[in-house]
Amino acid sequence: MAIIKDTGYSDISGRILFFRLLKFLKPYKLLVISAIVFNILLASLSPLRPYLSQIAVDKYILKKDFNGLIYIAIIIFATIVINSFLQYLLSIVTQLLGQKIILNIRKLIFNHLQKIRIPYFDKTPVGRLVTRVTNDVESLNELFSAGIIQIFSDIFLLLWILAFMFYMDIKLTLISISILPIIIFASFLFKKKARESFSNVRYHLGRLNSYTQEHFSGILVIKSFNKYKDAITGFKNINADHTKANIDSIFYYAVFYPFVEFLGSLLITIFIWYSFFSLLQSQITLGTLFAFVQFIEMFFRPIRELSEKYNILQTAIASSERIFKLLDYNDLENINSLQQDENIKFQTIEFKNVWFAYENDNWILKNVSFKINNGEIVAIVGHTGAGKSTIINLLLRYYDIQKGDILIDGKSIYDINLNFLRSQISLVLQDVQLFNTTIYDNITLGKNIDKNDILTLSKEIGLTDIIQNFDNRLFEPIEEKGNTLSLGQKQLITFVRALANKPKLLILDEATSNIDTNTEITIQNALNKLFIKQTSLVIAHRLSTIKNATKIIVLHKGEIKETGTHSELLQAKGLYYKLYKLQYENNNI
Repeated sequence: MAIIKDTGYSDISGRILFFRLLKFLKPYKLLVISAIVFNILLASLSPLRPYLSQIAVDKYILKKDFNGLIYIAIIIFATIVINSFLQYLLSIVTQLLGQKIILNIRKLIFNHLQKIRIPYFDKTPVGRLVTRVTNDVESLNELFSAGIIQIFSDIFLLLWILAFMFYMDIKLTLISISILPIIIFASFLFKKKARESFSNVRYHLGRLNSYTQEHFSGILVIKSFNKYKDAITGFKNINADHTKANIDSIFYYAVFYPFVEFLGSLLITIFIWYSFFSLLQSQITLGTLFAFVQFIEMFFRPIRELSEKYNILQTAIASSERIFKLLDYNDLENINSLQQDENIKFQTIEFKNVWFAYENDNWILKNVSFKINNGEIVAIVGHTGAGKSTIINLLLRYYDIQKGDILIDGKSIYDINLNFLRSQISLVLQDVQLFNTTIYDNITLGKNIDKNDILTLSKEIGLTDIIQNFDNRLFEPIEEKGNTLSLGQKQLITFVRALANKPKLLILDEATSNIDTNTEITIQNALNKLFIKQTSLVIAHRLSTIKNATKIIVLHKGEIKETGTHSELLQAKGLYYKLYKLQYENNNI
């Protein structure tokens, strides 16, 4: 299947994405209002200092009024103290706001990923999904904790500065803002290139994470086949692409930021030159000149910060586009769309003329029909690619069929609550999946299962002797993927996990094909006892393990070729006979 290429850049406008991001603020209105109030107060206090400086120079310093100077100095100091305190409160509020929003976004993404149907995961690299939950969300953290609120703060500050400047001298103010059109034009040019470059950075970061995850997961293969050089070369190339994308994004930012700085310095030079002659002609006061120099410097500070925030905003927009693309993916499992049917007892499970293809009309199963009755042990055998595991995928509704139907007690599985359906089936896979927690948690998977029941099952399966060797018994921590356990030990845990749920149907998907013979014999002896009271579907690799099956179904190229018991199929000397003979000859039996 083709891998979905997600560059993170599309025709969605930044404005639409930005307003979608703002919706995340809605649950935290009190924090947002508090931040806005603090911003307004801070914005009004900052330009007050230049204005007070003008009063200090014109009314007290030039007139040598020492008492008045002390009075105005106390006021200026008080504004600085209040400003610092408000800045402290604003930092607390914005960081708290940012962390709460990011917590919810991560939960939203993770919950959404749990609902997406399996075909999406077949086509999407794991590293890319990890990037969505971690790096992309972290980019939004900076936006919500500093970016958005600080943008409003800078805008408020600019408005207050302009208000004070126009109040003090309209002509000087018009000169001071004369280069604003140039800045706006430069910002417009910067905007498009910056967004494209930041989107490119996120895309290459996803590639880097996917490659890293894949090669660390397959480290044994790399070492076994001496793939060091190829792995390093591949990483080097992807890393170089990521570095180049970052350099490209820095280039636009590096040009824009100094350009704004240059315009600010040029404006101050022009202003001082003009004010010098105005001062000589007594058109302005020295205090006004002093205040306006501070105003201009203060005016360009938020503009410079806005350019920095634009950097944050563009990174967040690029990340949000990829996040929203994931959240908008609507091929989801409707787990609770139907009510649970208590009449479903799993007395019969029937595949009725089932046709299925993963892609187009490349049929994996062709008109497959069979029935499993309560208490039966049904085994499915066949060559690799015959469609054995696909039957399990369809029964658990990981994929939906194109033709036919699958019935449980005469009712279509598509009319049965999906959560209920899966809760009645336990699956043991060939590839063992254990989580980084205790043995007990790996068995229960969060369900309320009595410890004594687990211990009883462990004894029947043969896990007890292994548990006794651990210091913490059932509550022994397991490292990632169960690396501290042997393959056989890990498989025993999954068997107990499957049976602890007391399933109506137990499915074994070549569950003993990767373990040693002694462990297989232990499991097989236990299963022979358990199978007596358990409806089971077995995907068999070793045909010797299914001799006692009630019914054996032989699949070949997606079609059922033979059905019968072990002895019946051997006597028929058909496909099963050939498979059995071939396997025994290969094992020198």
